[in-house]
Amino acid sequence: MCGIAGFLGRYSEDVARDMRTRIGHRGPDSSGLFFDAEEGIALAHQRLSIIDLSELGSQPMTDASGRFLICYNGEVYNYRELRHELETSGHRFRGGSDTEVILELFARHGTASFERLNGIFALAVWDRRDQTLSLARDGAGVKPLYLVRSSKGIVFASEMKALLALPDLDRTIDPVAASAYLTFLWSPGERTMFASVKKLPPGSWLTVRRSGKDCAGTFSPWPQPRPDERYSDAELIRITAEKLEQAVARQMVSDVEPGAFLSGGLDSSAVVALARNSVGAHAPLQCFTIDYREAERERGEMLLDLPYAERVAKHLGVKLHRVMADSGMAYEFEQLMYTLDEPQADPAAANSLLISAAARSAGIKVMLSGVGGDDLFTGYRRHQAARYDHVFDRVPLRVRQAIASCARNLLPSTGIPRRLRKALGAVDRDAESRAIGYFEWLDATAACGLIVQELRPAPYLTRQSMRSTLGTLESHDAVARVLWLDQHHFLADHNLNYTDKTGMAEGVEIRVPFLDRDLVKWAATVPMHAKLRGAQTKWVLKKAMEPLLPHDVIYRPKTGFGVPLRSWLKHELRDLLENLLSPDSIRGRGLFDVEAVQRLRRDTAAGRTDGSYSLLALVAIELWCRQFVDTPLGSRPGQRAE
Repeated sequence: MCGIAGFLGRYSEDVARDMRTRIGHRGPDSSGLFFDAEEGIALAHQRLSIIDLSELGSQPMTDASGRFLICYNGEVYNYRELRHELETSGHRFRGGSDTEVILELFARHGTASFERLNGIFALAVWDRRDQTLSLARDGAGVKPLYLVRSSKGIVFASEMKALLALPDLDRTIDPVAASAYLTFLWSPGERTMFASVKKLPPGSWLTVRRSGKDCAGTFSPWPQPRPDERYSDAELIRITAEKLEQAVARQMVSDVEPGAFLSGGLDSSAVVALARNSVGAHAPLQCFTIDYREAERERGEMLLDLPYAERVAKHLGVKLHRVMADSGMAYEFEQLMYTLDEPQADPAAANSLLISAAARSAGIKVMLSGVGGDDLFTGYRRHQAARYDHVFDRVPLRVRQAIASCARNLLPSTGIPRRLRKALGAVDRDAESRAIGYFEWLDATAACGLIVQELRPAPYLTRQSMRSTLGTLESHDAVARVLWLDQHHFLADHNLNYTDKTGMAEGVEIRVPFLDRDLVKWAATVPMHAKLRGAQTKWVLKKAMEPLLPHDVIYRPKTGFGVPLRSWLKHELRDLLENLLSPDSIRGRGLFDVEAVQRLRRDTAAGRTDGSYSLLALVAIELWCRQFVDTPLGSRPGQRAE
């Protein structure tokens, strides 16, 4: 697990070195750089040593022929099988890294090799003979890869902050992306806050030629849901357990000691239970959970994970580190925006950062996470709500409009009205719009209304990427639609982005067994009635885990990995809110409409709307702009303009 950066174009070696420095936290063990001024190519690498800790695993790495060079970030879990295949055909390896396996596979099969990789990765391969640069990103989008094109060439990096080293970086803000961060708290698809910077889509590759036309392709996309009704319930439960067990065992491959997140929820507990089986009863397995201090617990805004995490740890015999958290986390929000590269207004990322720091302090460089279980097997309230969409399809439009109007007029004073407002407030829309609506914290029209008139995008542009994604889905099932958006956007553009960035900020690799390629393929064949049975989400997964985990842990209430945000906005973040969202500050930025923002603040304070996350998104965007837009050329990470 590492950080990569580089370019094909007319930039200097100093630019490459500066880019590498800005992502130095991703690979504190060593660094490397290949630069050829004549060819106009640079490959920069920061290494976090996980497999083959020797110098033979260092990057950039050249193949035996000298034709290909690679810099790569990630882990390929089936590299041993691929290595054996290559050795059988006569190849002799110099070291034991998965990097060398990928490089040799690419030398033989080119971009077709990416389909063979079961893992998480972002990589760049330079072909000296053909003068081409090939870039690729894993199918689920676990590892990030940002791209920028300019008159000088193409530049890539694991993190957007590395691109601040470019002397000609266009820092114009994309108002469509800004509206997306206000609507969803993340930007779906390729867009970022910089109009000039794009994300390479998950499961895709791009080959850039020094002269001639670029070419691109896709590989290992999320499989279409094709329920296989031949299996009995018992067979579905058994095979789900086997596939997850294989995924966890596969992702335990490491030359360093692994640890795990343990919230006490089903997904993280399942991963820990199977990891415990994989390492054996007497081997150490260190787990980490958030422990909110007593003052936070008394605010009553969130259900606590700690008792369940302790229950699981005792049941499985693993060591549990309690990572203390309190409202002081709120004051680190500015640094969090720099860490994430994007203005994601989800304080859950702060929890991930705390746990990653604690893990590294305990000597752990690899962590297993339960991310992805909800997105494969249904785990969110939106999945429960979507199962009733077919009912509304039979209701006359005028009746649906009345229901939606009543729902939107509910005062969001407590959780139940908030959820009813979200579940029923879009029943008058078409099926695709309803599916997208489940992800909206603020209606896209209202979000666009917060942007100044001269920059204001049309609301359909905010939803365009997600609507395009739904256009690739073959199923007409309402829950399948929501899962499709979870898998293609909520995961890649939100959860996986902050999971990667917070882990790598502390030099920790976070692995996600639920997104193992074989498990993902299996989940696509599991019938919906085995995922969502009645009101019971993740039915087949829960049944699969009954032999391994306590019943009260498996069937506990669903909680988020969050913080008491609404309380923070009234207390710890109040001064920050007053400062960053003051009329003068908003006018100075020139991005948002002063009166629209003040109206949102008033309505939220009066309880007429629940604008907490939208207000935090406005704060996040302003903090991001101060560090990514206002930072003068040459400033080092963490420095800001005066």
